[in-house]
Amino acid sequence: MSIELYSWGAAEEVTGSKHFLETPSARVQIDCGVFQGRRQEAHERNVRLPYEARDVSACILTHGHLDHCGNLPTLRRQGFQGPIYATPATIDITRLVLQDSAHIQESDAKYAQKLSRKQRRARGFIADPLYTAEDVEATMPQFRPLRYGERHPVGPGIHLTFYDAGHILGSAMALIEVEEGKRTRRVVFGGDMGRRNLPILRDPQMPPDPHVFVCESTYGDRLHDEIQKARQELGEVVRQTSERGGKVVIPAFAIGRTQELIFFLHLLSEEGALPAIPIFVDSPMAVTATGIFRAHPECYDEETRKAFGDHQENPFGFERLRLIRDAEESKKLNGLNGPAIIISSSGMAEGGRILHHLMNTIEDPRNTVLIVGVMAQHTLGRRLADRNETVKIFGQEFRLRARVKILNAFSAHADYSEIRAFFAGYDPRTLEEVFLVHGEPPAQENLATVLGEAGFRSITPVRYGERYRI
Repeated sequence: MSIELYSWGAAEEVTGSKHFLETPSARVQIDCGVFQGRRQEAHERNVRLPYEARDVSACILTHGHLDHCGNLPTLRRQGFQGPIYATPATIDITRLVLQDSAHIQESDAKYAQKLSRKQRRARGFIADPLYTAEDVEATMPQFRPLRYGERHPVGPGIHLTFYDAGHILGSAMALIEVEEGKRTRRVVFGGDMGRRNLPILRDPQMPPDPHVFVCESTYGDRLHDEIQKARQELGEVVRQTSERGGKVVIPAFAIGRTQELIFFLHLLSEEGALPAIPIFVDSPMAVTATGIFRAHPECYDEETRKAFGDHQENPFGFERLRLIRDAEESKKLNGLNGPAIIISSSGMAEGGRILHHLMNTIEDPRNTVLIVGVMAQHTLGRRLADRNETVKIFGQEFRLRARVKILNAFSAHADYSEIRAFFAGYDPRTLEEVFLVHGEPPAQENLATVLGEAGFRSITPVRYGERYRI
């Protein structure tokens, strides 16, 4: 029996994850994320799926980040009628992410329709939303919850089991077992692989005995600092900026990164390692996501359970922290005098309230823009991380005079050393093939070298649309 693997996204890039496992009787899609970057180009890639949605028999969702789940409503609208398998926490998070995405798109489209075509082109606005809130609600009934460790049929002769990926709440590696006559082919789609010793979440689990592993390579050419070092550096950045009378502005993913920051700021506050300044989380989605984190303690690691669960203490709330939903309250932060910490989304600074906070802070050298996550090419976040002299926000040009600090240790993606350590638990004689996705070519090339040196014989960077027999 022929089994094929191919990708229509996150192939030699880090957004738009759409991977496929195809047998003669089923076409299973793994993730359906949006492309991010240049608005017009990304919109065109997102609106036109390069395959027939109606031919997809089932979809497996590894986690609820936008670049993995963000185009599910388009998949449904273009004809997909099958089930979407995800962990319970991922389903809760995905509903929130898709609702927020639809709201932003509809708001942007409404604004764009007031502009001339020339103005829209200049500012990068799209006249029509990719999907609406109604599309999101129509998609949610197709979800089927599957807990870690439960084995479930997803097609003729095909079974799925989720293992904790340790990336964000509810994230999973998908072990897909395909029956081939008397033998079974075991294929792992790793989604986004987390790191050991991250706060809140368990360490990544190893799906047993795969023959094929589809592995991310986001940081295939980088090494992260230890996570405890990031906690110390976070405290130092806040103290130094506060002494200058400035604000620390942090673009952060509403799900995962924001909660990690809250967790660390809580610990630093308890240790007396933070100045007495206000901390604002200005993101309705992050506020709701924090509630979802509270609702899923089954995903916590033992350290978090011991630190907070035993004392019935909320790890995501403390005295100096203010969670902001209301738009008017958000606007008041523009006139805030004195030092403060402002955490807001989106994480790559491509939309959301963070844009307004950046507009109001990046030209003041007292302030700090703190980068705590991966920034894809052509995003505002990448331009800030690259310390461009000027950046455009809402079509206006601003001088970047604020300090920019990058804390790589906050990444929820494993680096090449951590991936190598993870794969050390597998026998290269039985793990026959490794396919690299979700990474830019330099990262993939280095990771391929690292895994090759570890004894793995067949390592292939996946190319967009190319089919591989496994």
